[in-house]
Amino acid sequence: MKAIIYERYGPPNVLQLREVAKPVPKEDEILIKVYATTAATGDWRLRKADPFLARLFNGLWKPQRIRILGFELSGVVESTGSGVTRFKPGDSVYAACGNSFGAYAEYKCLPETGAVALKPVNMTFEEAAAVPVGAYTALQFLRKGNIMRGRRVLVYGASGSVGTYAVQLAKDFGAEVTGVCSTSNVELVRSLGADRVIDYTKEQLAEGGPAYDIIFDTVGKSPFKVCVKRLTRSGFYLHALHVNPLLIVRGLMVNLISGKKVIGGTMKENAEDLTYLKERIEAGKLRSIIDRRYPLEQAAEAHHYTEQGHKKGNVVLTVRQG
Repeated sequence: MKAIIYERYGPPNVLQLREVAKPVPKEDEILIKVYATTAATGDWRLRKADPFLARLFNGLWKPQRIRILGFELSGVVESTGSGVTRFKPGDSVYAACGNSFGAYAEYKCLPETGAVALKPVNMTFEEAAAVPVGAYTALQFLRKGNIMRGRRVLVYGASGSVGTYAVQLAKDFGAEVTGVCSTSNVELVRSLGADRVIDYTKEQLAEGGPAYDIIFDTVGKSPFKVCVKRLTRSGFYLHALHVNPLLIVRGLMVNLISGKKVIGGTMKENAEDLTYLKERIEAGKLRSIIDRRYPLEQAAEAHHYTEQGHKKGNVVLTVRQG
């Protein structure tokens, strides 16, 4: 089968199209014929070994554990292991691959107990491939912030993958939502249901102003001190990117001396959240935003664009036509 592999850390051009062995499902696995995947932040960071600690996960001098990237996918079940009961050949599915990555290929094996669910019927394969990681990250963080009807929520980085889902999900929970983005994305964020949009190129988030029950930083660029001050007494400051040691220490201090909570950490892939998201998508409450589409063989170009940090929603890699 064809796959995009990389054998050294570095810029996008380390990604190369190669022929590799087609995987065979184990007893508890399904073999998915991949139709689409994405060029996500987690992919380019592992490719580039940024942060450096990524090398401890994937090899100090060169990639060893993961050589095929791809954090999420959609496709069709081609075959199943003898012990599989949840899926059958022909099922259209979408999935998060977790730390195994591997979606930049024509086929991928995943455990049936992993983060795999039936694809929303009202989405194309490309649209569905852009859902799992961004949407379940947004969902799980909002739940950590005790999201509910009437909450005042600010989403920082509202036009990115996690941000676009966070705005929609917060509105679906009945919250009042403010989105922060650049000028070119104001109308997009407003179309997702945001009650107010702050253009950070024209208006900085200041210490004065209304208090928020949840401030959700999806891109790691929000002003820490200002955001803590803008929380209600029992508010939540959520960080999808919580890798800065200084930020972690500052967050712990806030948690110790006040009723406010600074929460980061990683999310847990699971089929239950994907099934919940499928239901919300089919109910018309959630959609994926796709900025650009590239064929699989242009993965390097997709990474180059994504790494610039200005994408709207998601960048999709089409593996085969659905």
